[in-house]
Amino acid sequence: MRYVSTRGQAPSVGFVDAVLAGLAPDGGLYVPEAWPTFTQEQIAGFAGRPYAEVAAAVIGAFAGDEIDPADLLEMCREAYATFSHPAVVPIVQLGPDAFVAELFHGPSLAFKDVAMQILARLYDHILGGQSRTQTILCATSGDTGGAAVEAFRGRRNVKVVALFPEGRISEVQRRFMTTAEEANVACVAVNGTFDDCQAIVKQAFQDKVLRQAVDLSGVNSINFARIAAQAVYYFTSAVALGAPHRPVSFCVPSGNFGDAFAGYVASRMGLPIARIVVATNANDILAQAFESGRYERGVVKPTVSPAMDIQAASNFERLYFEGVRREPLETARAFEGFQAAGVIDIPPSALTAMRELFRGVSVGEDETLRTILATLNETGELIDPHTAVGVAALKRSPDTPGPVVVLSTAHAAKFPDDVAKASGVTPSLPRYATDLAARPERFERLPPETETIKAYVRAFAEA
Repeated sequence: MRYVSTRGQAPSVGFVDAVLAGLAPDGGLYVPEAWPTFTQEQIAGFAGRPYAEVAAAVIGAFAGDEIDPADLLEMCREAYATFSHPAVVPIVQLGPDAFVAELFHGPSLAFKDVAMQILARLYDHILGGQSRTQTILCATSGDTGGAAVEAFRGRRNVKVVALFPEGRISEVQRRFMTTAEEANVACVAVNGTFDDCQAIVKQAFQDKVLRQAVDLSGVNSINFARIAAQAVYYFTSAVALGAPHRPVSFCVPSGNFGDAFAGYVASRMGLPIARIVVATNANDILAQAFESGRYERGVVKPTVSPAMDIQAASNFERLYFEGVRREPLETARAFEGFQAAGVIDIPPSALTAMRELFRGVSVGEDETLRTILATLNETGELIDPHTAVGVAALKRSPDTPGPVVVLSTAHAAKFPDDVAKASGVTPSLPRYATDLAARPERFERLPPETETIKAYVRAFAEA
């Protein structure tokens, strides 16, 4: 299995090199040279199997012969043993043909754990075999950083620097990062937005001197291994509801588009998905792109669903690449232009291809809060604001073919103030995290200046 850059100016690499690099050196994102596929019989065979076994099969299709299948299965078993629910990603029914996939039973109470726990073990396996150490630089809008810190803390072959926008994530989200005591973890509060943090990460990856000096890698959803791991729960959720004998739809709260693109990946692998509803908050660049054909960056608006407060969704580049029939020069032109001007007019043929699977819906603040209360009253389920965006978007998409699975991306206790404001009920943290508020924090404050943060990363990595 070989991987190519969406911008076409980097040589193809194998799975291991794609994982360790994260971002391609030409600024593009890695995608498989050809999509691996499962037969309908193979997909049907996933029904009733342990989550770790399905994960090993799906991720193994992308790893090819670079990771021994027995080693990968053991890594998956270890990764998903860290989850508090035996199903790892259980399904809860909300109503007729409406379900929720609970992705928040991992150590940091967010869907990012599903991919990050296996990614950390892949890094250990690969780097240990190469006697190599890497520095991971990640930007987080709230949950990626906590999941990365939880997965990589204390590991011998990796140092982690997590950038987060100061004052724009919840206290619980912040504390899952900043209370780590291990010396291989550093957290930086950036005086800006998530888009600022993400832009700094991309610019750092294009600095060849820095990349070589600290052996830089990334675990944001720019890393294709994250996407492969997230595709797993599309398979497990769909087969639980009758796939492949009937198609299933999904409604996905979306910021950086990685979770929704993972559904596209599952579809390309042979899973019959009828539709993916991309649910956004007021930062509706993705919803507008699918509805109008114009992908246009706006000003980031703070909302009660902060992990989605994004106006430049990295993984949209992967979908655009597929939409323009894998034409790398067109993709490079479009996204280099987007970086400069903040807008892409999607070619009509590409938009038509995207709309075969995707729809976009934007949900406002009042509707999000009302949905938390309505869901509690109607079903007894207490959901977080991001999940509420997904549930609200589904209610506004009555023509979505059922059954439909809303991806519940975070535990309600990560946003206690807003959930309590909406519902009158204060969600409780799991027992193992009840002392989170009392743990001392450790983080730096830096301006949104690329050179300043690059210098910090280098000093931390070389210390």
